Amino acid sequence: MTFANPWLLLIIFVIPLIALLKGKAGQKAAFLYSSVSILKGITNVSRSRSGAFINFLRWLAILMFILGLARPRVPEGQTKFTASGVDIMIALDLSNSMLAEDFYLDEKRVNRLEIAKDVLRRFIQKRPNDRLGMVVFARHAYLAVPMTLNHEFLLKNLERLNIGVIENDTAIGDGLATSINRLKDLEAKSRIVILITDGDETVNEIPPLTSAEIAESYEVKVYTIGVGTRGKAPFPQMSPFGGTSYVPMDVSINEDLLKKIAERTSGKYYRADNTEKFIEIYNEIDSLEKSESEVKLYSRYQELFYYFVACGLVFLSLEIILTQTIFRTIP
Repeated sequence: MTFANPWLLLIIFVIPLIALLKGKAGQKAAFLYSSVSILKGITNVSRSRSGAFINFLRWLAILMFILGLARPRVPEGQTKFTASGVDIMIALDLSNSMLAEDFYLDEKRVNRLEIAKDVLRRFIQKRPNDRLGMVVFARHAYLAVPMTLNHEFLLKNLERLNIGVIENDTAIGDGLATSINRLKDLEAKSRIVILITDGDETVNEIPPLTSAEIAESYEVKVYTIGVGTRGKAPFPQMSPFGGTSYVPMDVSINEDLLKKIAERTSGKYYRADNTEKFIEIYNEIDSLEKSESEVKLYSRYQELFYYFVACGLVFLSLEIILTQTIFRTIP
């Protein structure tokens, strides 16, 4: 058994001194008796024995309370917690152009959002010791998932993301600024943003390069990923006769802007124009952003203080009951 507050046990050594001083202190008796023989027969317990027993109960209750305050406990084991010291915020474009189906997953045509979600899912599962969060943006930027080590919660929210849940247009600067705002006050060895978009800045409150300057000032590294094939991409449309038809759509990723953002923050720009390349990009980011894991041990204890407090209350209650009944004193 150990104590969480062992220094409180020093109070125990003060108890005998207090008891000694208490016995010598007090007012003198109002009447003096040469003999207590006249009181014999009233009770079988003498005044001195009953008083000593009552005092014993009182000091025993105090002792139990002190032991309770010291928090006695029994070790039950240890829990290991690992933290890498890398905080990652994912900024994901949810504009309508992400519906273009120019990727294949398991030999099935999928849109840009679906491939981004699939690759992100693998990336998250490979970084179990990192805090991750997610911002989504179109016309405006929104926090989808705050920074967390609960990756199951993050993956569930990732699955819920769909095109059309927020407004159209592409506010790259706002998405980046919102991500930085969630990272800037965190103490971590490395803070990074992975910015995923398939277009160009069409609307903003904060210009993208201004957001890049802010990221640089807070030492936040930004990796930018341009998503989509080169030239034209098939965009699905509902046919008036039922089914889905595909309309070729020009791909207009502002690669120059994304490169400048990455370079300004000591990051890197990538172009994901096919599924294999997309996977390679995340594998490279995963290998670049590694940090030595820090393992912390947390001990688990079974607390016993309430047993001692309960015993103290029993002794104190017993003292009160006895002094008001069989050991009652005459004023």
